[in-house]
Amino acid sequence: MRVKRLACALTVLFAAGAGAQVTDPEQRASALVAQMTQEDKLRLVFGYFSTDFNGVARPKEGINYTAGFIHGVERLKIPPQHQTDAGIGVATQPSPEPRGRTALPSGLATAATWNRQLAYEAGAMIGKEARLSGHNVLLAGSVNLMREPRNGRNFEYGGEDPLLAGWMTGEQIRGIQSNGIVSTLKHFAFNDQETNRMTVDVKIDDAAGRMSDLLALQIATEKGNPGSVMCAYNRVNGAYACESDYLLNKVLKRDWGYKGYVMSDWGAVHSTIPAANAGLDQQSGWPFDASPYFGPALREAVDNGHVPQARLDDMARRILWAMAANGLLDNPVPVVEPEKIDFAAHAKITQRGAEEGMVLLKNGGNLLPLAQDVRTIAVIGGHADVGVISGGGAAQVHPVGGSAVKGEGPKSFPGPIVWYPSSPMKALAARMKAKVVYHDGKDVAAAAKLAAQSDVAIVFGTQWTAESFDVPSLSLPDNQDALIDAVASANRRTVVVLETGGPVTMPWVDKAGAVLAAWYPGTAGGEAIARVLTGEVDAAGRLPATFPASEAQLPRPRIDGNKDPKARVSTDYNIEGAAVGYKWFDRKGHKPLFAFGHGLSYTTFAFDGLAARAAARGDVIVDFTVKNTGARAGYAVPQVYASAGAAAGWEAPRRLAGWGKVLLQPGEARKVSVTVPARMLAVYSTKAGAWKVAPGQYTFTLATASDAPVARATAKVGAATIPVALQR
Repeated sequence: MRVKRLACALTVLFAAGAGAQVTDPEQRASALVAQMTQEDKLRLVFGYFSTDFNGVARPKEGINYTAGFIHGVERLKIPPQHQTDAGIGVATQPSPEPRGRTALPSGLATAATWNRQLAYEAGAMIGKEARLSGHNVLLAGSVNLMREPRNGRNFEYGGEDPLLAGWMTGEQIRGIQSNGIVSTLKHFAFNDQETNRMTVDVKIDDAAGRMSDLLALQIATEKGNPGSVMCAYNRVNGAYACESDYLLNKVLKRDWGYKGYVMSDWGAVHSTIPAANAGLDQQSGWPFDASPYFGPALREAVDNGHVPQARLDDMARRILWAMAANGLLDNPVPVVEPEKIDFAAHAKITQRGAEEGMVLLKNGGNLLPLAQDVRTIAVIGGHADVGVISGGGAAQVHPVGGSAVKGEGPKSFPGPIVWYPSSPMKALAARMKAKVVYHDGKDVAAAAKLAAQSDVAIVFGTQWTAESFDVPSLSLPDNQDALIDAVASANRRTVVVLETGGPVTMPWVDKAGAVLAAWYPGTAGGEAIARVLTGEVDAAGRLPATFPASEAQLPRPRIDGNKDPKARVSTDYNIEGAAVGYKWFDRKGHKPLFAFGHGLSYTTFAFDGLAARAAARGDVIVDFTVKNTGARAGYAVPQVYASAGAAAGWEAPRRLAGWGKVLLQPGEARKVSVTVPARMLAVYSTKAGAWKVAPGQYTFTLATASDAPVARATAKVGAATIPVALQR
């Protein structure tokens, strides 16, 4: 049988003539598997941590202080895999001298740009730095929906809507892989809280999951075509995600037709036979797991027939498909060449992303942009004199030259807190004629006194979030709410700049003159903040997530779980089902603090000519004109929300169905067409194993936020059945 397979492989390799190169990734992968020994295959499916850990030394061939290493097969010219965390940039594991690399703004900030091209360019930048750092597999492409706004990893993700999060993350994946390397979609699936993340059992029905978290992951897969998918820590309906036949075999590989491989999260494997047969293709990051499950144990399981030989072949074939499809077989990563990284050019890319992602939440009396006749400015808190904060954990990118603030946060993982040396205060002072004075905000009374003596006060509210923990509440930590309240009470011309990992509550919002959500703004964050505050660029971001008025409005006012990381707890996502974020608020009639899609501009826009028309394949095209009616250039972000009758069985009254983003000069008008995919009008039917569109009249609302309609149009839509497979 072995001889027959090898003969078939050689036939494939030379079918087009002697020496002809096969370019089809599936054929190349099959041909290579046919030439591999059992040991070759087993090497491909077992990954090491490329850092000394738990008494286990890293492989000497790996890059030190990085996430992972997988041996190649030199005889067959299969290169090794060098893996790095890279959600917002090329990360370094805790080390004495972390590598300095460029940090994008947080994933939430990238989603807040609503700019697909920017997401692609951001991914391409990460991929380039990764390649020059010697890596060919990136643990990037994070798209877990924001079911829990207190989740410590929300800053890595794309917000609460499956269309927005999936599309933006997919574009980033596509950008990464444009460098001839593999990107990884993660975390598959329902890894939406850090509390008890290793054991929590998520309860969710099939249809609700397919219309929410899984839809976001599917859209990201369709847009980005990632070479790998990373299964999550948590359990789903009883089974660990990395040994869930439902998630890996049924949804991902059978229903979607995904061709790549499934790698585990670091420490997410709990078995050999169940995990292998349920669809896990590669154990990653040994020794994070209790055992090297895909080492000698897998060899024995295959020898004994508990894991079929065909399954091991499939694991290897999927890994090789991803390597072939993304150029790893033809253009292996060169020697490490960090000296070729153009940090100045990359800083401009991350700066633009930060600027377009900042959301002007409030601007009372047109306080912003700052007027040039302001004489004195008090800058208060947030280490704004030296830098901007970043999120912690595996996604941590270290700046060139080190953190601007030392010694804050945990001394071990997920700390310490890292501050990028890009000072908002210095960037502001370089742009303003005003005298700029800094106060650290620790003495609230003194900070308020300085604010009272200044023309304008700018107070920076910061929140550090990180992998491995959720924040206890949506309030700003360390008495910052009291500081902001005191400053705003002392000076009504107070601007609050929020550097946070997600939504926060604002008990002082009525007192503040203006509020700017800057998220974690990355390497050039200080420059970006100053350019937005002074109006060098428009406030261009829109919220990718709802800001609740309080935790009482959430499906779970308290996070399910406890402080024991090994506790077997559960959480019921069927409470909200597919009605995540703004859909939950719509369904329950809650009024948020700031709605999904909200964001102000420094100019004004008018919309006209809205019309909706049926198109091919059951899609609907929504046409309209947007005009800049103000005195300066600015970004419009028109959003289209779809609504159906009650008989359609939707999870909520409306869904985001599409959007546009256009930069318009004063007086300029532009026609915009938004295509609403038929699937965004459908409900998933578990019985049919497909998406079903109910016939009838559908309403399409043009809006500037989920709670800010501008105009409505209707279109008649016919019944349709849409296959569940990936749509390319």
